[in-house]
Amino acid sequence: MNVSLEQELVQHCAATLLGVKAGSLVSVSNRENPGLNGQLSRYNVQLRSCGLVFVPLCQCKTRTLVFVCRPEDLSRRLDEPEARAILEQAGYPLGRGVGALVAHLRRRLMEQHGFPHEIGLFLDYPTEDVVGFLRDGGAGSKFCGYWKVYGDVDAAKARFASFDACRDCLIRQLQAGKTISTLLNAA
Repeated sequence: MNVSLEQELVQHCAATLLGVKAGSLVSVSNRENPGLNGQLSRYNVQLRSCGLVFVPLCQCKTRTLVFVCRPEDLSRRLDEPEARAILEQAGYPLGRGVGALVAHLRRRLMEQHGFPHEIGLFLDYPTEDVVGFLRDGGAGSKFCGYWKVYGDVDAAKARFASFDACRDCLIRQLQAGKTISTLLNAA
């Protein structure tokens, strides 16, 4: 097991690993994680029954952007009317399933020199915050934590605290010698 990859996944994706969030992203070093695609495939086999999928979204010479998601939760999230309207406007193939939406996101990432801002929907950010960022380009937010908050600051702070608690819990477990696969399959 690659300890570096486990640490990166826990640091950036704990809330998704524990089912609090539909999707998370982590950028991992290719040098520190040789055989990354094979390891992601093993996670997909080991953790699919837990409802998790690990997708390499894009790769450059030095880093790979990995999307960790819970497809059932993500599908419900992206099927909300406000989210559908944003995705439709950005040309996503609605009605073809979450896999097609993630594949379209992958293409958009590779075509652009930056993140397509609707990625916030895939990362389970509140729609009003995604809309605010799309509208204002990151300016004028009320608060900034895991994302820029344009809507309910108190609700966002509570979610941020729950994400931190997920991360801290899994970090303690890793430090005790557990692995992500062992922890999640035991749950």
